[in-house]
Amino acid sequence: MREVVLDTETTGLDPLSDHRIVEIGCVELRNHIPTGEIFQRYLNPEREMPAAAFGVHGLSDAFLREQQLFGEIADEFLSFIGDDPLIAHNAEFDLGFVNAELRRIDRAPLPSSRAIDTVKLARRKFPGAPASLDALCRRFGVDLSGRQKHGALLDSALLAEVYLELIGGRQPGLVLTASALRPSVAYAPRPARRHAASAAELAAHAAFVATLTEPIWNWAEPGPS
Repeated sequence: MREVVLDTETTGLDPLSDHRIVEIGCVELRNHIPTGEIFQRYLNPEREMPAAAFGVHGLSDAFLREQQLFGEIADEFLSFIGDDPLIAHNAEFDLGFVNAELRRIDRAPLPSSRAIDTVKLARRKFPGAPASLDALCRRFGVDLSGRQKHGALLDSALLAEVYLELIGGRQPGLVLTASALRPSVAYAPRPARRHAASAAELAAHAAFVATLTEPIWNWAEPGPS
């Protein structure tokens, strides 16, 4: 089963107010496990970066002006995600921005039915607990040391680990590794046991057989007909 973890970084919070995507990152999962296949692009938003958004991801106007437009990478992006389910943290936000970009280039939007929202998964599993990506990483022991700023690809990789935990996590007890197949305690071998009948057992057997009436092994073999 193939799924794609998706995250975006943007110039703001509302795609309907002329805010744009500045980074898009995807991580491929097979049977819920990352395969190492990724998609990541920085994008020129064709507008200035607000200070508040710059403080979140650190992507500057000067850097982004040198990047491609969304329309230039759209086919590659759509090819990577294919028709597979999309895993996103607050999926409405990310799909809203992706679909706004697709509409700008007259492409069909992605249906919301494709999305699996990890915020909703977390709130169902841990009612009342914080459901931010940072909080979930801390809950599940996912390493956050490399996350000084938000980044679409980095956050997708972190979310892939969180998603695995939210749907049940790894079950190492079911993995038949070499160490799991070896006994954890060393046992001394048992001494060899005799299997031949003793003289007393043989005498008892013979006495028992003598009590049988016409045992089959005493029947005469039939002659030729």
